[in-house]
Amino acid sequence: MNNQDTLFKPDDFELVREDQSDFVDEAYAKESYWRDILSRFVKNKGAVIGLFFIFLIILMAVVGPGMNEHTYDSQIIQHQNLAPRIRAIESLNIGIFDGSEKMSTSTGVVEVNKYVNPEKETGLENTYYWFGTDVLGRDIFTRTWTGTRISLYIALVAVLVDMLFGMSYGLISGYFGGKVDMAMQRFSEVLNGIPTLVLVTLLIIVMKPGLFTITLALALTGWIGMSRVARAQVLKLKEQEFILASKTLGAKDFFIIFKEILPNIFGQLIIMSMFSVPNAIFTEAFLAFVGLGVPAPNASLGSLISDAFKSFTTHPYMIVFPVIVLGVIMLSFNLLADGLRDAFDPKMKER
Repeated sequence: MNNQDTLFKPDDFELVREDQSDFVDEAYAKESYWRDILSRFVKNKGAVIGLFFIFLIILMAVVGPGMNEHTYDSQIIQHQNLAPRIRAIESLNIGIFDGSEKMSTSTGVVEVNKYVNPEKETGLENTYYWFGTDVLGRDIFTRTWTGTRISLYIALVAVLVDMLFGMSYGLISGYFGGKVDMAMQRFSEVLNGIPTLVLVTLLIIVMKPGLFTITLALALTGWIGMSRVARAQVLKLKEQEFILASKTLGAKDFFIIFKEILPNIFGQLIIMSMFSVPNAIFTEAFLAFVGLGVPAPNASLGSLISDAFKSFTTHPYMIVFPVIVLGVIMLSFNLLADGLRDAFDPKMKER
């Protein structure tokens, strides 16, 4: 049977759809670059949660210290070592935030409530400390949110140093190359070889301890990571066709750096700056913990943790709240940075 003998009947073939809608081109709404990034970011639940907690912590850092009559340095010796007590939760009788705490004694574990004494009036029956008080009778709630301000300030300093100095340093070093790149990279390597703790200690010897000293120490070495990322991105792009076209048309070097190259790598630089924030906050907290932070009676999360660590076995509530706030801040910025990375470069998620 040859091909000429093959006969097709009318019902041998049928269209998938009678209206032939599969053959009509569909029109998709055009989305801008930033709208596309925003849509991918919103789909990342972890990043959205991290951003929400960052806004919440910023709000509490702004209004928290003013939510009661206490200040970060006010001391009431009669109110020392009071456990957390919240009126709304105390009325529920669920055994937490009612002013009671369990203490280990020679006779065993006993439950103590210094706010209320059935045998005599304590004068604290109508007193409420939401996070409790420390060994000097200072309100931990107020001191915690005051210390959070310092952590957020350090985060802002880290971003500004990265974006203003580290970014420019890396862009210039990578673009010009040659001897300029060699000299700039050797300088950054020498500076990076000095440990931050040693640098802060030397600065404190020369200058008085304080927030400015810590800020200066972070500013001296905190930009090096950003400069390396910016330099690597420039080395990838500076031989591209659009850069060569700009040079051919007579564009100046700094115009090419900040108008042609920077917009193409800005997403990666934002991501790097967000990842540097938790490291800067942890560095400040560590320095405060070892006694190289802001001097008393100023409060930072690191100094609060350091002071509360001494009373951890007897009054563990003193260290719980600063640790939780510090942990939430660092975790939130990490989640935000991870979400920004996936939003700016979806291919990174597949690697």
